[in-house]
Amino acid sequence: MTEHAPLILDIAGTELTDTDRRRLAHPLTGGMILFSRNWQDREQLAALCADIKAVRRDLLICVDHEGGRVQRFRTGGFTHLPAMRTLGELWMRDPLGATNAATAAGYVLGAELRACGVDFSFTPVLDLDWGESGVIGDRAFHQDARVVAMLAKSLMHGLLQAGVVNCGKHFPGHGFVKADSHTEIPVDRRSLKAILADDAAPYGWLNTTLTSIMPAHVIYPKVDGLPAGFSPRWLQAILRDRLGFGGAIFSDDLSMEGARRIEGREVSYTEAAVVALQAGCDMVLLCNQSLGEGRDVDDLIDGLAEAQVKGRWKPQPASEQRRLALLPVGEAPAWDDLMVQPRYMQALRTLP
Repeated sequence: MTEHAPLILDIAGTELTDTDRRRLAHPLTGGMILFSRNWQDREQLAALCADIKAVRRDLLICVDHEGGRVQRFRTGGFTHLPAMRTLGELWMRDPLGATNAATAAGYVLGAELRACGVDFSFTPVLDLDWGESGVIGDRAFHQDARVVAMLAKSLMHGLLQAGVVNCGKHFPGHGFVKADSHTEIPVDRRSLKAILADDAAPYGWLNTTLTSIMPAHVIYPKVDGLPAGFSPRWLQAILRDRLGFGGAIFSDDLSMEGARRIEGREVSYTEAAVVALQAGCDMVLLCNQSLGEGRDVDDLIDGLAEAQVKGRWKPQPASEQRRLALLPVGEAPAWDDLMVQPRYMQALRTLP
């Protein structure tokens, strides 16, 4: 078994090249994230996922597939899932109906992905809808942390019915800041007490339910000068020790602007990965750098291998166990079989 495979990479096209296979076969690679550019139709997606698993059965095939405007696969029979704010609005009229609809959404989301060979989606968003963040916006359930926790738990129940685990994001909260961490370095100047009382509260309430989380590329200067995903204080002292989270921690995309500067200094992808892993991340993502020759992908693989040899990064067997725990257990029904399952059809009727 691989000692620790922390890298989550991507590919440029709709099928694997020899270069893609080489990168995915590397012992430091633990999975792959899919994007809309990797989609042509369901048959192609299923073939691509099968080819990835042929490289290594333990590779985790991931996607950002939340519903609303963040849904990578929208044609070929994939259900157009509602934005999470829709469920929050339903809660205001019918709380129990909203939790049932959230479970239905989670089941449809997970079952359709698994029927095509995808293992895992980075969902649900636990950020609060403060009305400030354009990048979060209607991806959030609600402004009330209690409503967010209840609807997220219901959605995760549906994912579990489909055999899919979950990922709460973006710890401890991205909804209060206006800046988009893809292009800027957001700064949230609230106190730790305020953040724990509101934005981070769902992570404590869901610590027995969440199987993974993704921290925000946001700096909270009253807590730490480092973005949360690079901060041992946030990831270990607060998330693990104080809030009791025991699952896997993914970094957000290392190519985002919020990850490219640490303590005021521009860093390489390798440096960012090492800092994130040392801080407490189990896995790190590098997205959209496979386009063209993909030299940055190879540089990260080689750089992390060198960091390991030189002792700047030490593999963590516990992290590898947490990664493997995210893989689905059991066979998923084929697409045509799923379409006529009573549970699936009932879930479709329950969606808002």
